[in-house]
This record gives sequence, C-alpha cells and structure tokens, in this order.
Amino acid sequence: MWGSGGTVGPMTIRAVLWDIDDTIFDYATADTAGMRGHLAAEGLLEGFGTVEAALDRWRELTVLHWRRFEREGGDFLDQRRDRVRDFLGRPELTPDEADGWFDRYVRHYEAAWSLFPDTVPVLDLLARDYRHAVLSNSSIHNQERKLRLLGIRDRFEAVLCAAELGVAKPAPEAFQAACTALGLPPHQVAYVGDQPDIDARGAVEAGLMGIWLDRAGTGGRPDLSRITDLHQLPALLGGPTRFGARSTFG
Repeated sequence: MWGSGGTVGPMTIRAVLWDIDDTIFDYATADTAGMRGHLAAEGLLEGFGTVEAALDRWRELTVLHWRRFEREGGDFLDQRRDRVRDFLGRPELTPDEADGWFDRYVRHYEAAWSLFPDTVPVLDLLARDYRHAVLSNSSIHNQERKLRLLGIRDRFEAVLCAAELGVAKPAPEAFQAACTALGLPPHQVAYVGDQPDIDARGAVEAGLMGIWLDRAGTGGRPDLSRITDLHQLPALLGGPTRFGARSTFG
C-alpha cells in the first residue's frame, strides 16, 4: 500500500525489503532444534561427539556450499546434496538418498519454526505506510512455503530469491532486481537484514537505505544504520536518517 504521508520527497522511504532467516524468522533456534532431533533419530550423535560439534560442522558446510553456489552458480539442489554428502562423509550417496536424508531433517526443523516476537507487531505498525517485499539468499520453493506456513506470506507483494534471480546479496543486481519488482528507485527502498555486510552494506552500495538488525547487540559498525529490535524500525524509517548514515540506535 502506498504511504499516506503526503508528497514524496527524494529521500522518502516508500517500501521495506526484508531478509527472512534470523531477521523475521528465528532460523538459528529452529536449525539447532531440528538438527538435534534429526541426529538423534538417525543415530548419528555419537559420530560427532557432541550435538554442538555436529551443528558447527553442519553450519560450516552450509556456508561453504552456499558460497560456492553464489560464486559458480549451478543447481540449487546439487549444492544441498553435496552438503549432505560432506556432512555424512558419504560421497557415494545418490541424489535420492541425499534428498531423503535432508527431507527427514526438514521435518524436525519445521516442527521448531517460529517468528521472532517482534515480527508481526512491527509488520502491523508499518502496514499502512509502507509497501513490503522479501529478498532472500535462498530459493522461492523454500521461502514461499516458509512464509505461508508462518502465516505472513500475504504481507509481502513479492518474494525474490537468489536461486531464481541468478545473483545473490550483496551483489547490487540482487537489490536492484527487488526495487524493479516494486517499481521504485533504490533510494525509496529500505532493506532490513541480520548480516552487516551482506544485507546492510550491500543495500547501501546498491543505493538503498541499508539497516542492520543486530539482535545480539554486537555493535562495532558505526558506518551502518543499526537497530537491535524491530520495534526501533518505524522511527528510523520515518526519521531524518539518510541511507548509509549511522542511526541513533547504533
């Protein structure tokens, strides 16, 4: 919905682009609970020593294979299958076997899905004055389903994902594709995400207002607009902060 704030100036924010995982959706908690349950069901805990060691290895491989996918392209499912093979130390797994193992993990993972407590209240607060869309370094299949099951898909005009775009954040082309989908110039769009460089800095370099959602209170990035809770977002969007400038919440 178009905002109701009168004449649109050159720096007026008209739309908010959202990251999903660890921004509006508590991915880390669901991932931990899901992998813990899956490893127990598969009888794999002893092979890794501790649940924490297994989770560290899974996350390390997730980053490794996603970075390769970003760099080289290829098939989204192939990078996921390679991740499973490396995690299990079983390079001989067929695509069907790797997919089956991952599907069993997903059942445990999805059982732990939840939004952050501030997600829906802030989406409600912003609904009248801003348009909303998603830009995620994932696939449409994964993220559309996630948003539907979490009950918020209808909050977003569009969901754009790296696997289908053929380009991933922090590349400017990813952010610009989302702005094009909204029919807005980048300087009228804000991007909110949990990664300071991939999300906030990438957005700024593409001409958007980049906002780092630093839920852990890490700090240390005075070059970025930073919030620690989504409840701080409405004031930041409506205030005089220029894109790329440090916010008062930093």
